[in-house]
Amino acid sequence: MLIRFLLIFLISFAYIGCSKKESLEYKKSEIIDPFKVYQEGLKEFDKKNYFLARKKFDEAELNFTEPVLAAKASIMASYSLYAINFYGQAEENLKRFISVYPADDNIIYANYLLAIIYYEQIQDEKKDIQPLLKAEEQINLFIKEFPNSEYANDLKFKNDLIQNQLAAKELYVAKYYISVKKWAPAINRLKNILNKYDKTVFIEEALHRLVEVHFYLGMDQEAKKYAAILGYNYNSSEWFERSYKILNKDYKIDKKEISKNKEKSLIKKIIEIVK
Repeated sequence: MLIRFLLIFLISFAYIGCSKKESLEYKKSEIIDPFKVYQEGLKEFDKKNYFLARKKFDEAELNFTEPVLAAKASIMASYSLYAINFYGQAEENLKRFISVYPADDNIIYANYLLAIIYYEQIQDEKKDIQPLLKAEEQINLFIKEFPNSEYANDLKFKNDLIQNQLAAKELYVAKYYISVKKWAPAINRLKNILNKYDKTVFIEEALHRLVEVHFYLGMDQEAKKYAAILGYNYNSSEWFERSYKILNKDYKIDKKEISKNKEKSLIKKIIEIVK
């Protein structure tokens, strides 16, 4: 019985030893060709299969030994993420690209794409203001760093739209304060539009609301001051008409006169462009 027990023990020990030997046996890892993987990524990219393309580009970047090629794979992965609206991951990828490959030829495009990602996340004036501020900051940084790049004009145009959106946000908040009769914060918000966003389309309504609020509060001189500014700069606008009616209850503006004024104003603007 003892002999049988020893025999079973020896066989089990030998089996365990063989198992450990097998588990410790070195297996040569498969060599990855980054050029091949990158080409596979391009094929998926051309088919608009951006999710799989991104995985291929990431793999290629990890296996390229030349920084130029690794950077190229990285920027392609970033764009692939952007193309499927994975904004958070695309932003993270681009920031890493800018940090790791600051001298790469695509550094300008990386900064541009980062600005576009922030810009495309902007919502209306009733929503969170943070995307607006992030987009404005990145665009201003880009224009300062790369003023002569091919992307600068596009971002300048987008920055104008951002200023309008910021002004819309201020006006939205101001109108809320007016609705609950919080006059001081309402006036401050409206003045912000005058001071910061005077080139936006909301400047006329902001001036009118200042006329409206001050007249309601019995501050006739202040109301007339803002009405005069509105009249001097936008005397053919709807908001000037409304403000004038607040101060002159019996006034009826001639619609034909408005039409002529608008026409003259438009011609004047065209002449200014031609000059």
